[in-house]
Amino acid sequence: MEISGVKELNRKVGEESLFVAELKREMAKVIVGQDEALDRLLTALVANGHVLLEGVPGLAKTLIIKTLAHGIKASFSRVQFTPDLLPADLTGTLILDPKTSEFKPRLGPIFANLVLADEINRAPAKVQSALLEAMQERCVTIGPTTHRLPDPFLVLATQNPIEQEGTYPLPEAQVDRFMMKIRLDYPNKVEEKSILERMAAVRIPECSPVTTPEQILRARQVAASIYLDEKIKDYIVDLVFATREPDTHRLASHKHLIAYGASPRATIALAQAAKAYAFINGRGYVTPEDVKAIGRDVLRHRILVSYEAEAENVDSDHIIRALFEAVDVP
Repeated sequence: MEISGVKELNRKVGEESLFVAELKREMAKVIVGQDEALDRLLTALVANGHVLLEGVPGLAKTLIIKTLAHGIKASFSRVQFTPDLLPADLTGTLILDPKTSEFKPRLGPIFANLVLADEINRAPAKVQSALLEAMQERCVTIGPTTHRLPDPFLVLATQNPIEQEGTYPLPEAQVDRFMMKIRLDYPNKVEEKSILERMAAVRIPECSPVTTPEQILRARQVAASIYLDEKIKDYIVDLVFATREPDTHRLASHKHLIAYGASPRATIALAQAAKAYAFINGRGYVTPEDVKAIGRDVLRHRILVSYEAEAENVDSDHIIRALFEAVDVP
């Protein structure tokens, strides 16, 4: 790509990404710390990818998502996934109108820009399948009619990693539909003190809307046009192939730890997420650092570890660290 073209892209990205800094500032009024998680959420929003948030109770998973919805001035719905939840509770159903004696659709909570699927792994397979269809097809069928979901549409699901009683493990096909899996960790001492002071105040801080769903759609169009060099494309493909063929990518020592490598969907997601990450950082081109920054969250749930790895207490994050060390950076 010519230098003039990159300069024009940088200018365009700079103009369209102004809302990112404002949105971060507003969210920081409510959310203490978790800067990396906020960056990943904004990346997924711009890349049009769903997110799985994992963390122990009390780390503000729900608050982060609600705050993001307020900042975008987008419609938001929260669905508490429970064992007795039915697909119709999520998608909607047909209701008989006594005046006309006709069935009319009553749309479910999934018809929102941002949908929080709280503790997604507590719902049975039928509900998870209904959500999967909506995530993939961006539409829902109620009776004989197919209804388009609003645009933008983003599913942000949470799950608790420490309590497995009464849960239904997510099928691999569904987990793969999430662009990123973000893990939240405990705040440090300074952050926790700040949380205490904010929540104990007379007036709890609130996030003001600084952008709109329409602006997010424009941002997606610009992010899709961000320059991805051939060397960066090869780097992304090499990373994904290294999870499938560790022997040929200097990862022979990790071969016994990987049961299944990442699918082609991981290649697509990694490229889209790297472009979106470059966008939120105000650049019109992708660097290897963008791929590295976002790669762990994109690949984490797509590399299935073997029984040997579980026996050795090795998780996919450990394998991804080795992966980035082994694959040559362009």
